[in-house]
Amino acid sequence: MTDTPPAILYIDDDEGLRRLTARALKRLGYRVESAGSGAEGVAMATAEAFDLVAVDHYMPGQDGLQTLSALKALPEPPPVIFVTGSDESQLAVAALKAGAIDYVVKTVNEDYFDLLGQSIAQALATGRLRREKEAAEAQLRETNDRLHMLLQEVNHRVANSLQLVSAFVHMQSRTLGDGDEAAKAALDDTQRRIAAIAQVHKRLYTSASVEAVDMADYLGSLVEELGDTWSTPKAPRDIRLAAEPLKLATDKAVALGIIVTELVTNACKYAYAANSGGEVRVTLTDAGGDRFCLRVEDDGCGMPASGTAQGTGLGTKLITAMAQTLRATVDYEPADRGVRVILLAAQ
Repeated sequence: MTDTPPAILYIDDDEGLRRLTARALKRLGYRVESAGSGAEGVAMATAEAFDLVAVDHYMPGQDGLQTLSALKALPEPPPVIFVTGSDESQLAVAALKAGAIDYVVKTVNEDYFDLLGQSIAQALATGRLRREKEAAEAQLRETNDRLHMLLQEVNHRVANSLQLVSAFVHMQSRTLGDGDEAAKAALDDTQRRIAAIAQVHKRLYTSASVEAVDMADYLGSLVEELGDTWSTPKAPRDIRLAAEPLKLATDKAVALGIIVTELVTNACKYAYAANSGGEVRVTLTDAGGDRFCLRVEDDGCGMPASGTAQGTGLGTKLITAMAQTLRATVDYEPADRGVRVILLAAQ
């Protein structure tokens, strides 16, 4: 079983040259149809799909440029080779600008048929490569779309599972008695850490991108949740966020979210008295050189004189571990009052 030969339409008002050209192209393995005028050629190309059209310029009624324009206006225009006289370079340039893919100088020698055959072969090969490229790109886009949907579904399920775990932790915390305040506090801290991770996956399955997290959006939701958790009418906690547009990979977003959760939690728990209000400021900026800077500060009582962490110390260990994940430096800078923590890491 052989492939169908490419269909060529040759348009020329010279009947003798049409027959010679058709014979030469058929010897090269093409199926050839001929038209004696531009109007006839356009009508044939409208009724039948041709792989390529070769059109002469000088024809009565409708010349080659007019025919080329009509062919390019078809819903699925075929590639067109323009045939010109030997001294008509300006005409050839005009044809190329109008959409012809090549031009061939028409002569009375056998070279003309060879040149036309070579031009047709090259044009068909170029078209075939273009179609194969377009098909491969379409398949790649389809594959990427499927992977994108799969990753969104995975992130959706992970976020739901983490929310379920968070709910279990919350229920467990509520079962503890008044004498188990330390255990309740530990479970509440665990719930906040789980929520910080769940927020990342929630952002991923609702975002157009599953590879990076919009940190301004993510931290905005995280800070809002922390504010709702720690603020009470007697001891409001005003957590303010200033974040520049910045996107981080998923693993870095998770690490940074945990660090923010720990630092803000520490500030809310230890910086201010239990019966007074206070402000915590979170700032995320582009530090240049593909680095970013996170700053968390408060105006509270400051670090204890001993320099040791308050509480169980687990939060400090988590901050250190997440900073190592980010390959970041964490500095506690001196301030007139309160605590100022600055983290610097690569994006």
